[in-house]
Parts: sequence; C-alpha cells; structure tokens
Amino acid sequence: MNCLSWTVGHLAWQEHALWVELAQGQTIAPGLGELVGYLQPASAPPWDEMWRLWHAITKAADAYLERLTPEDLTAHFLWEGKPTDENVGVLLLRNIYHYWFHLGKAHAVRQMLGHAELPVYVGNMRDVRYALGNGRD
Repeated sequence: MNCLSWTVGHLAWQEHALWVELAQGQTIAPGLGELVGYLQPASAPPWDEMWRLWHAITKAADAYLERLTPEDLTAHFLWEGKPTDENVGVLLLRNIYHYWFHLGKAHAVRQMLGHAELPVYVGNMRDVRYALGNGRD
C-alpha cells in the first residue's frame, strides 16, 4: 500500500493532468507524473512537497472547474490532436471517484498506524439541507 504522501501527490497529479494541462494548457508541476503518476512504483516523496503541490494544483484546477457550465460537461478535450474518449463530465466523475478510492485507502493506513479519533463516515447530517439552488427549496 502506498504511503500518504504518495497518495496526496498522486491525486494532485491527476488533477494536474486533467484540469491544468488538458483543460488549460499549463504545466505547473513538471515531472510529477514520473514520481506519482499512474502505474508508477511506490515511493515516499516528501510530505511537505506533495502537500504544497496539491494545494497549488487544486487552486489552478479550481480556476477552470469553477467556470464549467452544463454544456461544457459534454465537451471533449483534445489529446495529441484527437478528442479524448471521455467527455469532461465523465472525467470529472472519474476524478471524484479516484479521490473516494484513495481516501478510503488513506483511512485504512491511518487505522493501521493506530491513529485515534478517526472520523466515522460523514458524521451527523441531521441538520444539513439539500438545496436545488433555484430558490424553490
């Protein structure tokens, strides 16, 4: 099982690949894929570096994600001159599910390390309201 710093870097790598490189044509973390990308061997990169990169990358990714419209979700990025197989909406779901997968693994690592007072699922939601965002809720 990968260490927590690898996992943080790995999640940052996917956000960088999708929402910074493909979506915006920028590179702010060159070499990250070779360190923690898909199919890369387990390693233990420095926690502080991976945490800093994750913050910088997600901030850059948010600049794109916060502007998405429903119509944008059906568009395809171009990769090597061809449209990607999956549209932006599917890539967004893939990114979300990827986080869920690795968050579960990170929780297991913390349990194995004996961390105390770990969160239980999502906690109390009795007072949370679902809002449609159209003023009719």
